[in-house]
This record gives sequence, C-alpha cells and structure tokens, in this order.
Amino acid sequence: MEAVQTALAGEQPHRDLADYRVAVLIPCLDEEAAIGHVVRSFREALPEAAIYVYDNGSSDRTVAVALAAGATVRHERLKGKGNVVRRMFADVEADVYLLVDGDDTYDGAAAPRLVRHLWDNQLDMVNGSRSSDREAAYRAGHAAGNRVLTGMVGWVFGRRFDDMLSGYKVFSRRFVKSFPALATGFEIETELTVHALELNMPAAELETRYKERPDGSLSKLRTFRDGWRILRTIVRFVKGERPLAFFSSLAVILAAASIVLAIPIVVTWLETGLVPRFPTAILSTGLMLMAFLSLACGLILDTVTQGRRELKRLHYLSLAAPGGRDQEARSAARPLTLA
Repeated sequence: MEAVQTALAGEQPHRDLADYRVAVLIPCLDEEAAIGHVVRSFREALPEAAIYVYDNGSSDRTVAVALAAGATVRHERLKGKGNVVRRMFADVEADVYLLVDGDDTYDGAAAPRLVRHLWDNQLDMVNGSRSSDREAAYRAGHAAGNRVLTGMVGWVFGRRFDDMLSGYKVFSRRFVKSFPALATGFEIETELTVHALELNMPAAELETRYKERPDGSLSKLRTFRDGWRILRTIVRFVKGERPLAFFSSLAVILAAASIVLAIPIVVTWLETGLVPRFPTAILSTGLMLMAFLSLACGLILDTVTQGRRELKRLHYLSLAAPGGRDQEARSAARPLTLA
C-alpha cells in the first residue's frame, strides 16, 4: 500500500541497496597504513558492493593489505590519479560507482546515504562535500585553493558545487560510460565536475565528515604543482568548452592595446599631418588585426563546440538513467563483472 501511495504521489519508491549493483572504486598509491581500514569501512557500509582497489605502483604493502581486507586488486602502471580513474571506469561494469581516495580521510558510513540519494532521485552525480573542524585534516592552503578553483569553475560553467576537488563522489553508469577521462593527475576532479556541468546532468552535493590521515599515510598532493595543473585544466576547459567567451576576451584585450598605442599617433597626425612613429603604427595595426582574427576564431569554434556538445549529450542520453526500468531489468539479470 505504501509503495502504491508513493507511486501515486509521483515519487520513486525506496529501494534496498542490494537491488542494484554498486562498485566502490579506490585509486591507491603507497597507502599501506590506511587502505585496510578503508576497505573494511566500505565493506561494512555497503556489504553487497564490489570493492576494487586499483594500485598505481605502490612500493609498500598496499596490495597485500588490500587483498587481506577483502578487496579485488587491479593495477594501473601509468602514473597519476587521472590514469587510474580512466582505467577503473573502462574496466568495471555496475549500476552505481562510488569513487573514494584510499587515504582513510572520508567517512565510509556516509556511503549508503550518498548512493541512495543518487539512485532514488535519478541523479548522475553526488559530490561528497568535505566538512571538518580539525585543522590537521584540511590544511588552510588547500582549503583556500579549493575555494578559488571551485569558484572559477562555478563562474564559467555554473555554481552547483562548493567542494569541486573532493575525492568522494558517486556516479551513475551513464555518467561513467559517457565520461571521456582525458586528465592524467589530480585534475581529474575538475574534469569530472565540468563533465556534469557541461551536459547539465542532474547532480547534487551532500556534506560528509572529513578527517585527518592516519599515521604513516602521506599526501601525494603538492599544493603549488598540482594547483597549477588544475588551473591549466580550467583554462583548457574554458578555451575548449566556451571558445566564444575565451577568444572574445582575448580580442577585447588586443583591441584595447591597439587603441592605446594608436591614440598618440592619431593625435600627432591631426596636429601635424605626419606619422613619425611607423613601428608603433604597424604594431597597433597588427594588434587590431589579431583582435578580429581572435573574434573570428571564437565564432567558428563556438559552432564546432556546440556540435560536439550535442553528440556528447546524445551518447549520454543513449544510456539508461539510474533507477530507470531498463537499468533495473539489466541489474536483475546481470551480475557485477570486471571486463
């Protein structure tokens, strides 16, 4: 009766987590001190889920500890978190994918809430926003950099997330199988976020507890090096996904520089009828030509980008939505497999 009333109200009936296939994906590098607890905590929270640890060339006992904890261990030789995520998304077949770092800083107990929120609301992405009152867990430099970079992405693509760089995310199958995965390092979180924003996917962000790393676990993130790589990634996405805005801004800068250089030349010509500074006049003319060329590039590339975005959207829509009847039928008929 309750299910009938829920259906009449236009809401999705609540489904047990065992009704669909969940894969927990843990990219890992030298996390001997943390990985065992990570695997056990997610096994306890999601007992029916398949847990995969993808080792990225660890030099310690990470693999042995993960196997002892009950995880399925695979290897990716290409260094970088982005390379590992690309391999995981290509290999694993599931209905829901939970991506989490192997450093034991994220709350495994929050996993059922994140997964249910995605499935019951037919979302494609749920971002686990980090919340912590411990300074050791979230260094001030990282927090400030996260706010700046998240704000930049929000300003260009739409502000729907407050913690873009969180390593705790849940995805639908159609998100994972439509994601191009071009990043190689920690900029993968930026690419995941832009993919959701660019295709206007249904997404949400839920607050989760964040804690400091256990003793013996060292961060692989380098504040300035990786921050610079993320910044370059954002600029690349702006140029590739918003070419008209990018090249129009460049055209305005070039045109402004041209006008500033031309003003004294024009004033001198009006007063004397002479143009004594030919190099400056030539430079000003060249800058204005470049401004028009930049604008033309923006207009052309904007048309190309629109067509590419439509193709990506069509491929995304060709995959079943989370909680849809087609996906539920496949989930019941097909076990979780590793390609």
